[in-house]
Amino acid sequence: MPKTDLSNGAAWMAGEIIPIKDAKISVTDWGLTRSDITYDVVHVWDGAFFRIDDYLDRFMTSITKLRLDISQSRDDIKQILHDMVAASGLTSAYVSMVASRGTPTIPGTRDPRACNNHFYAWVVPFVWVIPTEIAKRGAHIQLAGSTTRISPQSIDPTVKNYHWGDMTHALFDALDAGYDTCVLLDDRGYVTEGPGFNIFAVIDGAVVTPKSGMLQGITRKTVLEICTDLGLPHEARDISADAFLQADEIFTATTAGGPVSVTRINTRILGNDAPGPIAQKITKTYWDWHKRADLITPIQFEETQ
Repeated sequence: MPKTDLSNGAAWMAGEIIPIKDAKISVTDWGLTRSDITYDVVHVWDGAFFRIDDYLDRFMTSITKLRLDISQSRDDIKQILHDMVAASGLTSAYVSMVASRGTPTIPGTRDPRACNNHFYAWVVPFVWVIPTEIAKRGAHIQLAGSTTRISPQSIDPTVKNYHWGDMTHALFDALDAGYDTCVLLDDRGYVTEGPGFNIFAVIDGAVVTPKSGMLQGITRKTVLEICTDLGLPHEARDISADAFLQADEIFTATTAGGPVSVTRINTRILGNDAPGPIAQKITKTYWDWHKRADLITPIQFEETQ
């Protein structure tokens, strides 16, 4: 029997690796109907996971915070991700792990304890949150004015989630106005994050990033470590809208594409409309670190039949 082609993507569900087009969840799954779900994303580059243990640590913490109970252990999940990517043959990939509240065991119940929690995963070819052609010239970003980030008192932003109503609304506004993407403020007027990325600014010679109201990104963590390695002053702190708009440089940071320079924020042009030198240095180092043995986990791909 010929081997199933998984090059367009694969999924692991209920113990099986299947083509991603065949992956499905129930229409009554609370992950779908209530966004009662958490996920995490690790990327594969040149045939190896980058910082997979950091992503797994964050994922398991999110599962605990949401009081989800899945049958897979951390080691089980790591092996599942490896096997799934190996079967797909994708050497550069976007890999998602998901834990959902699941389908209620009692129809119509409002008790979150009465659901069959479950785990699944999927992989597709590498995803760039900011397309490479945009990253090359620098992203144009709108600082959202009318839409603020969901309060951390309502939804914990350190738990990776699908509550994107605020981001989607702000993204529509930004795209309609001709921008590539957006960044949201919290209800106090401080910068938080954008749709799928953390944000950094160079202010008075220091690399700064928000300290609250956003996901504690693994790429964000990597950038801060790079700053230490390069001897660049850096800090996590509250950033006001005014300080952000007057920054010397701005750049994004995401698993799906790494650091990306921002060359326009609202109507302001940064760095003569070209990526800034500090962001470029950090970006180069970030991709160089994908060769560090202590940060990568090579995948043993299946032999071609």
